[in-house]
Amino acid sequence: MASSTGKSFLGRFGVHIAVLVFVAIWTIPTLGILVSSLRDKDQLIVSGWWTALSTSSQTEAGRLPGASAQIEKDGKFVIEGNIFGDGPARNISAFGTKAQQPTQYEAGAVADLGEGVSLQLNADGSFVMQSPKAFEGDRGQRVYYASSAPPRFTTDNYRTVLFSEGIGRSFINSLTVTIPATIIPILIAAYAAYALAWMRFPGRALLIAVIIGLLVVPLQMSLIPLLKLYNGVGLFFGVPAKTYLGIWLAHTGFGLPFAIYLLRSYIAGLPREIMESARIDGASDFEIFVKIVLPLSFPVLASFAIFQFLWVWNDLLVAMVFLGSGSDQLVLTGKLNALLGSRGGDWEILTTSAFVTIIVPLIVFFSLQRYFVRGLLAGSVKGG
Repeated sequence: MASSTGKSFLGRFGVHIAVLVFVAIWTIPTLGILVSSLRDKDQLIVSGWWTALSTSSQTEAGRLPGASAQIEKDGKFVIEGNIFGDGPARNISAFGTKAQQPTQYEAGAVADLGEGVSLQLNADGSFVMQSPKAFEGDRGQRVYYASSAPPRFTTDNYRTVLFSEGIGRSFINSLTVTIPATIIPILIAAYAAYALAWMRFPGRALLIAVIIGLLVVPLQMSLIPLLKLYNGVGLFFGVPAKTYLGIWLAHTGFGLPFAIYLLRSYIAGLPREIMESARIDGASDFEIFVKIVLPLSFPVLASFAIFQFLWVWNDLLVAMVFLGSGSDQLVLTGKLNALLGSRGGDWEILTTSAFVTIIVPLIVFFSLQRYFVRGLLAGSVKGG
């Protein structure tokens, strides 16, 4: 008995450890994207997101004002000011005038630049450059410095992404595609699943076999034939190509086999006594479906809604085939793909766009997650 109890405890402990590992694998990258999307872009470039709460250090270059900014003071020509200008203040630890020695002098020290010219750069960024002769040229002295800055967080990245980069419009386009493409297959599959589970008609077994067979058909193999069929039918009825209707129908077709299979497995496992009692009371199949089956099937409907929503929201291939590339139709994944090509070095733009992309699926999943496992396990119940 003691040995059995010990094995049971070790088994539960192993399961908990495995769950914690999977949670960490999923949570840590998501947290990294969120933190990076809120960081100042200058700090994001030089340090990882895990250092976001610590002071960041970096070596930068700046240029002092040209000769037009000089004034004569005590027989010397002086240029003074602050190297940060109107930007955020930072603490300078060292500076230099050569790229090979960017930290040659300590902050506050006076550097000899030759021919009597001196430069003093203080820790707060203020500087004084003096020369016995008048400065010439509009191009000021190049200065390198090592600075440290406290952590800075901003929402400017989201403002840029949503309003300047066109992500806001693509976000609406994705919702326009995803919501109908999730609701339509659920409506059709629910009726079909009930008919295949509880109604007797010729060819029922063959239809079930065909639906199961469609589960293994590669999406990529059917995309172009389906597009040609849609364009041909649309041309006959005068419906233009590359419309939202086309992508709704495409996602409905690709999602229906799995939806019908999942819902039928669940609905077939509902107690037969409930159905027979309703029929004895004179209820029709439609009344049984609406008043009994649908309320009892909510967990499996929610499970499929999560699957379908995530699949459609993250889809790029079907959207590229059935939708245009204009700003009024480009979905969020397509816009993010375009940003990877044009703004590949702007990490603040990419991380913010990525988090905008995943925030809606996260909301949907956590809203319906209590039904998720129940709906998936329900299909294991043996029924008609």
